Amino acid sequence: MGPGPGVVAALLALLVPVAARGPGSAACELSPSGRFDCGPERLLARADCEARGCCYIPGPGPRSGPGPPWCFFPRGYRSYRAENLTATESGFSARLRRVAAAFLPAPVDTVRLDLALETPARLRFTVRPGTAGPRRPVPPGESPVPPGKAPFPRVKAPFSRVKAPFSRVKAPFPRVKAPFRIALRDAARQRYEVPLATPQVRGRAPATLYGLQVSQDPFGLVVCRQRGGTVLLNTTVAPLIFTDQFLQISTSLPSRFISGLGEHLTPLFLDTAWSRVTLWNRDMAPAPHVNLYGSHPFYLVMEDDGSAHGVFLLNSNAMDVLLQPSPALTWRTTGGILDFYIFLGPDPKSVVRQYLDVVGFPFMPPYWGLGFHLCRWGYSSTDITRQVVANMTAARFPLDVQWNDLDYADAKRDFTFNKKSFRDYPEMVRDFHSRGLRYIMIVDAGISSSGPPGSYKPYDEGLKRGVFIRNATGQPLIGKVWPGPTAFPDFTNPRTHEWWYDMVKDFHEQVPFDGMWLDMNEPSNFVEGSQDGCPNNNLEHPPYVPGVFGGRLQAGTICASSQQYLSSHYNLHSLYGLTEAIASHSALLRVRGKRPFIISRSTFTGHGRYAGHWTGDVGSDWEQLYYSIPEVLLFNLFGVPLVGADICGFVGNTNEELCVRWTQLGAFYPFMRNHNDHGTRPQEPYSFSPPAQAAMRNALHLRYSLLPFLYTLFHRAHSAGETVARPLFLEFPTDPNTWAVDRQLLWGGGLLVTPVLEAGQTKVRGYFPAGTWYSLAGDSTIHSKGQWILLPAPLDTINVHIRAGHILPLQEPASSTAQSRSKGMALVVALTLDGFARGDLFWDDGESWETFERGDYTEILFLASNDAVLSQLLRASPHLDGVLLEAVTVLGVTSPPRRVLANGAIVSDFSYRSDTQVLKVPVSLPMWEQFVISWS
Repeated sequence: MGPGPGVVAALLALLVPVAARGPGSAACELSPSGRFDCGPERLLARADCEARGCCYIPGPGPRSGPGPPWCFFPRGYRSYRAENLTATESGFSARLRRVAAAFLPAPVDTVRLDLALETPARLRFTVRPGTAGPRRPVPPGESPVPPGKAPFPRVKAPFSRVKAPFSRVKAPFPRVKAPFRIALRDAARQRYEVPLATPQVRGRAPATLYGLQVSQDPFGLVVCRQRGGTVLLNTTVAPLIFTDQFLQISTSLPSRFISGLGEHLTPLFLDTAWSRVTLWNRDMAPAPHVNLYGSHPFYLVMEDDGSAHGVFLLNSNAMDVLLQPSPALTWRTTGGILDFYIFLGPDPKSVVRQYLDVVGFPFMPPYWGLGFHLCRWGYSSTDITRQVVANMTAARFPLDVQWNDLDYADAKRDFTFNKKSFRDYPEMVRDFHSRGLRYIMIVDAGISSSGPPGSYKPYDEGLKRGVFIRNATGQPLIGKVWPGPTAFPDFTNPRTHEWWYDMVKDFHEQVPFDGMWLDMNEPSNFVEGSQDGCPNNNLEHPPYVPGVFGGRLQAGTICASSQQYLSSHYNLHSLYGLTEAIASHSALLRVRGKRPFIISRSTFTGHGRYAGHWTGDVGSDWEQLYYSIPEVLLFNLFGVPLVGADICGFVGNTNEELCVRWTQLGAFYPFMRNHNDHGTRPQEPYSFSPPAQAAMRNALHLRYSLLPFLYTLFHRAHSAGETVARPLFLEFPTDPNTWAVDRQLLWGGGLLVTPVLEAGQTKVRGYFPAGTWYSLAGDSTIHSKGQWILLPAPLDTINVHIRAGHILPLQEPASSTAQSRSKGMALVVALTLDGFARGDLFWDDGESWETFERGDYTEILFLASNDAVLSQLLRASPHLDGVLLEAVTVLGVTSPPRRVLANGAIVSDFSYRSDTQVLKVPVSLPMWEQFVISWS
């Protein structure tokens, strides 16, 4: 059924012609902070600049440094004109025709705009090549209303630099909470599009949170909030550019608080003072201002009133995102299409959930994957690896997963092991299993190609099946990684997935490993391009090269022009780690029949559906300790909650104080692993002095006691698109003081962690949003009005506070989760001033596939009110059988109880402290049955 005439007329009424201006003096009167660069590919002299019809005003600083461009677009610069706006099943479509000369090669004369009103809070717009799909012509009675005659109220918010008399689309529908998407395509021919499955929406949302405006000539699009009129997207500020290898679109921003656009070493919020963010996956030890291992072209903006919106560009080509202080943002990408989703929120948690509705909710990790992991490059034999585990046990440190780096492999080749130094490798892994431990080894992306035929099955079989990325001559491209000459599997090829499964299966039959560590999968290459170099063509040397480290697309990786099953590596490069993770996830599930556990260095949008991430080769220093917090928080926003940094640092020597503080913070990474480089100081917890060991042991025990809570958070991420580690602004968006806080983190909405991040400090300053916060130890209470508070933090202490209104399920820690899962549980109940609190517990067998989807789990709701705590069994299963609730600690009990009852029976040995207002109730109640604990 086609769209109603009222909806069509409403949008058509927005198609307003705009008088184009020439580059006269008035058109050049733009504030320096609002100027958009007219020379993206090179610096232009005045004559070249004005030949493009642009303005040239020299500035005070150097031309090549950050700052306002000297050559910039005038107001009303013409590029494309919108024509033939037509109603479609999902929204609207228009042809955009180029009406001015292009200054970059291979311009696309006609592109197609599609507007899809996918949900009430999600809009998608695309600009792409290709013929238009089925459309309904607009009948004569639905023709556009002449400018000035549209029966719609004007937008109240003053649009920055929008001079046209736009009318506002105001659909007569109730307000809704969902996201929308936009796409610009080249109408003449097919073009590469990211092969990422996204929701296919039929029809259009009947009501939206957004209004739309379309500028006809020059083309531009404005998206605003129906309520309040805040402009979220305004592409009229600069011209659309669409050529074969350069696509550019700009927008104003409603505030300078913009977060996202990973992966980079950055604070939580980005710098809008003429900064550039480059996306092109790169093997690069984390450093500021360079492209790193992953690409996530998604950003979230906090608006002045605490509302939030998000924008996602589904494009995998090399790109720059430029930020300027007006504030505004420019996307520049080197191929594909412009395929945007806009998420209306209106709060930041809703924005993240709406984004994950598109890219996929995170996978559910096995319970053991949340325990402590230990690794090092330099465990050079099974004897040494076994000794490490023995030392951890002797020093009474919990350990769930032992890892090996490349030391285990024969000549550093995947799916092999050294028959001398790791001669009893399979037996070692089975021995770990008998102790309740798990085992993971590294797998690099490159497959050794240097052995004689018949000597190395992964390469021989890969050649036979044609699974490797090909060079310009059609032969496997050969680069160089750790084993020497290597070929690179093409994980976009279905045949490669079967080959990969066979290799994983064959190796697992020898060595029963439990998970995979995917490294070097940007893909990394020690020679530039290939051993034979790269062709001299427009894919290797495009008209515009983003700010990639090394200055060339092939730097540190393979040739951009190499060919894969779906397209050129030029288009698919940043998807390499994601496609390998998908193949590995599938292979592990088929081989083990249990929940896969995969940690990958290279990532792209949607990665969290299949794997986690560690933040790469971080340095052993205090600065990297700090940066690990915004990195973990950002990956949670990207839908990759299983993330952590190498505890104590990877590169260089750590020191005792740094390692203690890093272990304390690392206990609150969703993924907790200690890993360091060969040739550096040992940094296993048992390597330090007794006081340092005691502090680390306390941190590990604290984590293990909180694992039921953490596991429940992962369930909510997997089932409902929530975050696990959470920035404060996600929970307190109307408190602007929380927006830039990135030296603290939340677990869920109820546990606030304030770590020490500087050397020599025994106090730490943290921000506490308005409300009541109890120390997890129960020895202090903070009644905050929204303020910074100085906390004591001796070396053996990390400050952890529970937010009033939350109930946390805890469990007695043990040497591994295999043991702790059967231990007694406890509840910590943090009452609000009116005596209320709430919490929940998700519990299953910890490793079976899709327990939630199959209903094979237990879920318990905990409630506190009216001087009582009760449990409600929402779903039952046998998995909690035998586990007892052994203690309940209630924080914020204002009057000394005279009597405490557990399921109606008197509890005589409860304790209460008037100074801290803490009630402790020892009990012995089955967790699998409902209970009530009351006091009076």
